[in-house]
Amino acid sequence: MQAKSERITILGTPDFKKFLLAEAHKEGVSLSQLVRQRCEQKSQNNEEDALLSLIEEVATSNERARKSLAKGVAEAETVLAQLRGAKNECH
Repeated sequence: MQAKSERITILGTPDFKKFLLAEAHKEGVSLSQLVRQRCEQKSQNNEEDALLSLIEEVATSNERARKSLAKGVAEAETVLAQLRGAKNECH
């Protein structure tokens, strides 16, 4: 692991600092460690979130396609029944 030798300074409100300190305290880490963990975790979760989002989109798309296909089949069956009825009337 690379040594942590670079200082990064950010500005925030007193409330934001209190929030960060409270979060760090809840997790039992320093404020610096909290920020590092959350940033590193975020980048890992972004790929998982993107994949989960894609899975949801595919499922939604599949459901729409299934409903559309069922509607099309029902309409085609209705037209066929009408054509059969018209054919029988002609004979």
